[in-house]
Amino acid sequence: MRFGMPWPGPDVAREAEAAGVEVFCTGEFADHDAYISLAEMVAGTERATVGPAIAYAFSRTPYAHATALRQLHAKAPGRLFVGLGAGAYRINRDWLGVPPDRPVERITETVEAVRAWLHAENSQRVCYEGEFYGVDADVRAPVLGRLDIPVLLAAFNKRMARVAGRVADGVIGHGLFTGSWWNDVMRPAVEKGAAESARRESPAEHGWVITAVDDTAPERAIADARRMVAFYLTVKTYDPFVAHHGWEGPVEQLRTAFKAGDTDAMAASVTDDMLAAIAICGTTAEAKATLARRSGQLPGDVGYFATPTFLVSHRRRTAYARASLALIEAVRSDG
Repeated sequence: MRFGMPWPGPDVAREAEAAGVEVFCTGEFADHDAYISLAEMVAGTERATVGPAIAYAFSRTPYAHATALRQLHAKAPGRLFVGLGAGAYRINRDWLGVPPDRPVERITETVEAVRAWLHAENSQRVCYEGEFYGVDADVRAPVLGRLDIPVLLAAFNKRMARVAGRVADGVIGHGLFTGSWWNDVMRPAVEKGAAESARRESPAEHGWVITAVDDTAPERAIADARRMVAFYLTVKTYDPFVAHHGWEGPVEQLRTAFKAGDTDAMAASVTDDMLAAIAICGTTAEAKATLARRSGQLPGDVGYFATPTFLVSHRRRTAYARASLALIEAVRSDG
């Protein structure tokens, strides 16, 4: 597995790339755009692979995704990937103003239409015909040429994982993922989708890993990791994951605490077993021991060792990012 991290900004990124971080990713939200962040990553790195993990698939047309990638490819040839996420129902409906229904079918066509633009050769029409997208573009300018930029899909459930295996170049896993969820749910679904395609290479596995390392205040790092896990689990979309692990009781408690605004009680509801299955946290020695114990339970190709963000200051996130660099050799020896 290659060690990756969410984009920590250019200053930390220079240290991280020199230390051996091979992949940087960026997400997006109401205050940051995936492709603007990707441009910053392209400018701030020399060798690392960079890409969104994820960009909201339906916030842009396939044309817009592809043109951003084409422009950035000129600055970082061979170093880009793109991860697309369907987004939550409410985000699509209430934030983006796009149809929220049938996300699996829509994202399937999004991948295919983005590829139509990325694979387009000069002097050839760019064509794609689907239920949701139709493209028939006669681009009479020498600006095209095939780009084989990997397209990955974020997936949490079996159906989206199967689509990732069938139509995309790989899957991006969530920070909540445990070894059991990877091995018993995600990987079989991705493999099933891959078997339905004509692909020759196995789909890539990327995934986020909640990571908080602090040798001077490990209890604070552990508390921040608990709070991040709890915050994620307030979302009912993840109920199949909760049921798979038998965590309904603690999750009910943390959701009650969340409604009451009691973040300490939220964190306390995350049991030691839950934390050990999901996060990498504590001292450097404890984090390395967790990595050794979870051998084979993390994403197979790229792990994004991601600092907790829920109620964590920018300064502390930066400190966690720097501290996580001590885990690079442990990741390499495990891979």
